[in-house]
Amino acid sequence: MRTLASHLTSYLCRRKLGCNVQSRSSSSFNVKDELSIEKDAERKIGWLLKLIFAGTASAVAYQLFPYLGDNLMQQSVSLLHVKDPLFKRMGASRLARFAIDDERRMKIVETGGAQELINMLGAAKDDRTRKEALKALTALSHSDEAVRALHLAGAISVIRSAPHSVEDADVEKYKSSLLKRFQDLRYDVSS
Repeated sequence: MRTLASHLTSYLCRRKLGCNVQSRSSSSFNVKDELSIEKDAERKIGWLLKLIFAGTASAVAYQLFPYLGDNLMQQSVSLLHVKDPLFKRMGASRLARFAIDDERRMKIVETGGAQELINMLGAAKDDRTRKEALKALTALSHSDEAVRALHLAGAISVIRSAPHSVEDADVEKYKSSLLKRFQDLRYDVSS
């Protein structure tokens, strides 16, 4: 039987604390086998802790992110009120990424995002700002109800009056896509 002192001496030697004392064990295991078993156990415990952490983080994120999404959507609409075109583009870009289903598209419309995007497009002085506004409006236009709200807000005349872009083909692509969407839903685009 090993005594407490021999266990402590063996442990300190394995941890390389400068001890040259040999363990007097009658065990059939040698030090290398004991070390490999300990390392194996430490690795398995490490993986278990990582899995517990990942599971906890996933559960917290699942509960928390829906609230962050609504808050970020509100902040994105608020960015459209800023005078700086960079912030307007950031807000429009965010809204385009949020508009992934009809529920979110209508939420953007209800919070005033659609009207602000139309205002942004009408006041845009450069192609990059026009492109982001048109891109976000195109993302919103995948919902029939959102297209109706855009029509009621006067989007057709603003889209038609947006200057043509010779530098960025995407601007023209988004404009024609939006006007075609209005036409497909039987809204008069000729006015």
